[in-house]
Amino acid sequence: MTTTSMTSTPLPDTPAAPAAPAPRSSSPLDTAHSQLDSAVAVLGYDAGQRQMLATPRREIHVAVPLRRDDGETVLFHGFRVQHNITRGPGKGGLRYAPGVDIDEVRALAMWMTWKCAIVDLPYGGAKGGVAIDPRDYSTAELERVTRRYTSEIMPMIGPDTDIMAPDMGTDEHTMAWVMDTYSVNRGYTIPAVVTGKPLALGGSRGRGTATSAGIVHVTAAALGESGVPLTDVTVAVQGFGKVGSHAAAIFAARGATVVAVSDQYGGVRNDAGLAMDRLFSHVATTGSVVGFDGGDPLSNEELLGLDVDVLVPAAVEGVLDGVTAATVRARWVVEGANGPTTTDGDSVLAANGVTVVPDVLANAGGVVVSYFEWVQANQTYWWSEEEIADRLEHRMTSAYGDVSALAKREGLSLRDAALVIGVQRTAEAHRIRGLYP
Repeated sequence: MTTTSMTSTPLPDTPAAPAAPAPRSSSPLDTAHSQLDSAVAVLGYDAGQRQMLATPRREIHVAVPLRRDDGETVLFHGFRVQHNITRGPGKGGLRYAPGVDIDEVRALAMWMTWKCAIVDLPYGGAKGGVAIDPRDYSTAELERVTRRYTSEIMPMIGPDTDIMAPDMGTDEHTMAWVMDTYSVNRGYTIPAVVTGKPLALGGSRGRGTATSAGIVHVTAAALGESGVPLTDVTVAVQGFGKVGSHAAAIFAARGATVVAVSDQYGGVRNDAGLAMDRLFSHVATTGSVVGFDGGDPLSNEELLGLDVDVLVPAAVEGVLDGVTAATVRARWVVEGANGPTTTDGDSVLAANGVTVVPDVLANAGGVVVSYFEWVQANQTYWWSEEEIADRLEHRMTSAYGDVSALAKREGLSLRDAALVIGVQRTAEAHRIRGLYP
């Protein structure tokens, strides 16, 4: 649905702000289901519609054997879930992490469905993962894992059915292996089967920093509603991987004061602002922000409770639960990671007056530019980096405007408003297409 038709349709009569569901466990899937329930309550959908929206369309669990460099054979478990493909092909990343399981992938795929609908992309939601710690394996071993995983799930993926992209633990090289494996089996080169691949293989300019740039765009939009410029705010970023590190750098480049960052090993703080160039050099040399001489050490938990204007959790799921959320002193929480706030954490932040810009909106910049890459690959015509940046900013600020307008009109949080838009657009596509047979 277009934004105009969605926002012009009145919502059913409901309380202005529906009561939060009772706290569940902090698993990503429980959080995703709880968020869906909140949107369904606002929209007035029945139990059958809710079940359809909650249930993945397709999923696969595959064995991924690996012959290691020393000749030993080990086995990993791989997953791919297509949560919803009503609005278009499945779209979602491939994650390599030791704790990956089918429920985590189901949650991530569901969030991708709403995310693509919120920024109005012609995609459904999908996600994949392999339960492996990539730090423990050589490049050659990771290539063999990727190619075997791709071969096992090949019936589910394709440029018109399900398009992968990098996620935690994977990168553009992983996407090159996926693309090559798929293309060799099909007999010709198919660049559009993945996004986030190297420029030399048809990748898009701006893709590597798209998620981070999108975070900054929606932060600026949220601040702007309160008359606060980026140049007047302090920022703390938890997670210094692909998303968090580039977000910190872009925040600093646009005049914000980035006072603290952290990674899985620990963090560093400088209230006058961290020197990004020196920090990036330190991380490139040591592999961590820990030990950087341009600030004082702090823990991940301490970072969450810093007295800053903007907190960006950009690491893993569930870091802001009912306990840690109570320590947050930031005025805005902008979710760079997927699912960093649990249901009870959300309730605590709301009670404390913290504005949360939700993940399904805040970190959608990556899938927006993935869509641009897919379009370019299908057209075999490439846009400039300036064109990509302009299109990304327009898409992110427009989506934020839609969400904010609905939140104000209906008395909803930004998360509930975003989910209402994403769920309603998906359900409306179901309604228009009908059921087969």
